[in-house]
Amino acid sequence: MIWRIWEYRLYYLQVIRALQIISILIKNGIIEWMGTKRFLRRFVPAKYFHQGVMRSTPERIRIILEDLGPTFVKFGQILADRPDMINEPLRLEFKKLQSRAQPLSDELAIELIEKELRGPISNFFESFDPVCIGSASIGQVYKAVLKDGSPVIIKIQRPNIETKIKSDLYLMRYLARKLVRAYPGLAAIDIEGFVEEFGVIIMSEMDYFTEASNAQRFYDMFIDYPPCRIPKVYRSLSTKHLLVLEYLEGINPDHTEEMQAAGMDTKIIAENGTHIILKMILKHGFFHGDPHAGNIFIQPGNVIALIDFGMVGVLRPREMNFLAGFTLGMATQNAKMITESLILLCGKKYYPEMDDLQFSIQDMLNKYEPIPYEKLDFSLILNECVQIVIRHELRIPSSIYLLLKTLASIEKFGSRLDPNISLSTIIKPYAEDLVKQKYSIKRIAGELFDTIQSYGKLIREFPEEINEILYRIKEGKLIHEINLKDKSALFGPAKDFSQRISLVMILGFMIVCATILIVFDPESMFGRFLFGVSVVFSSWALFRLLFKTKL
Repeated sequence: MIWRIWEYRLYYLQVIRALQIISILIKNGIIEWMGTKRFLRRFVPAKYFHQGVMRSTPERIRIILEDLGPTFVKFGQILADRPDMINEPLRLEFKKLQSRAQPLSDELAIELIEKELRGPISNFFESFDPVCIGSASIGQVYKAVLKDGSPVIIKIQRPNIETKIKSDLYLMRYLARKLVRAYPGLAAIDIEGFVEEFGVIIMSEMDYFTEASNAQRFYDMFIDYPPCRIPKVYRSLSTKHLLVLEYLEGINPDHTEEMQAAGMDTKIIAENGTHIILKMILKHGFFHGDPHAGNIFIQPGNVIALIDFGMVGVLRPREMNFLAGFTLGMATQNAKMITESLILLCGKKYYPEMDDLQFSIQDMLNKYEPIPYEKLDFSLILNECVQIVIRHELRIPSSIYLLLKTLASIEKFGSRLDPNISLSTIIKPYAEDLVKQKYSIKRIAGELFDTIQSYGKLIREFPEEINEILYRIKEGKLIHEINLKDKSALFGPAKDFSQRISLVMILGFMIVCATILIVFDPESMFGRFLFGVSVVFSSWALFRLLFKTKL
């Protein structure tokens, strides 16, 4: 009964949310129509105009997503990193999307924190700043000090945000299915799969246990690497909707003058930041998915401090090997190596248009041939290669788009602090190490040992399996099961064949009987009649058979 009430409540919320979305779309449609009428333009809100001119279609779509709320804003942010899904003007416009969430009242936020802690704030913290230091679409952040004097940040989730996002996801899935049915051509870009993937991403960000696990994993990865600082996670105080982390502070990496005034070396900072991200990607296959300036602090000693671990990327060995092969291929201007790496990335063992793809890659590399390797824009060339693959209608794993975004962010971070830094040069040793590991004696020996072990197991078990098969044959208990998905493929021809055999047997029996009757009684009318009928039907059957017509 309780479950039924909750289910009806969810349906009610979905209907209300659907009406809200429809009203926003209708409002924007009316505004767009009014923008085309000179005498009605003065009633259109100013945000729809830029320098007195009605904003472009991509700009108006971005405004609609902002009006629709945090789920759709996040959806647009992720689409901004998927050039295979949307066109370039729309993608560039979506990159401007930022959550402009109004902060909760501090009284309500404190009430939510105490609800998650199951007790007054004073029982857990020595001091608590009741004014939020940051607000986003999903959560709000406060600063506090633990009983032992450790400064921490408290991230509390907005109330009922999960229900709203679930309703939005339900409507998105519904619309995606409708779109694919209405426009079958859209199935090629897998809109339904993308919406499902987006749902997994945003729901994982809703669960602060996931972010706590990500932070702990990064903390363990860099615990012995001084240039990197990851905040400590206080798991005993964290819940699904509340996250308590060590408070880290420092200088924003965009403030180069402030860093220089503090005696920091921007060149070393650029190298440290680049090495940290590349270690994540090519050594651990687990990387920060949003390393922009707002999530990075620079601390004394040129230390890089990272925060916000809600979005992370995970690379499989195949994807790491692709990046290594691509890097070495780019270093040697080897189009074949790059092409083979891209085919590997797409999960293809054989691609019939391999020569055409290699030609396209070589044509792209020719543009950069006069530029020294250390001056090449690594993330730009990687993105161009991905665009070429998309044009050849090959599917790229979704994790690669997050990788592209991360590499572009860290390359921008490095070049801002040190114009002479080269991501291409720094990444090359990591790629070489990965290739050496792949073909190391230890790894080859391990794979050989696994193969021998598998064959050894086969040899050991083979006699027993043969004995079991012979025993079952001897006992008459050997059963071979055939499972046919399309039974008509077998039973249709079998049915036709049996009908033809039956007809031939009947006609043959009639002719034999008629012949016997005529031999014993040449004057028998019945014998002659039966013989005539048999000849007619046999001729008809032979005629149908010659012209391959079913009987």
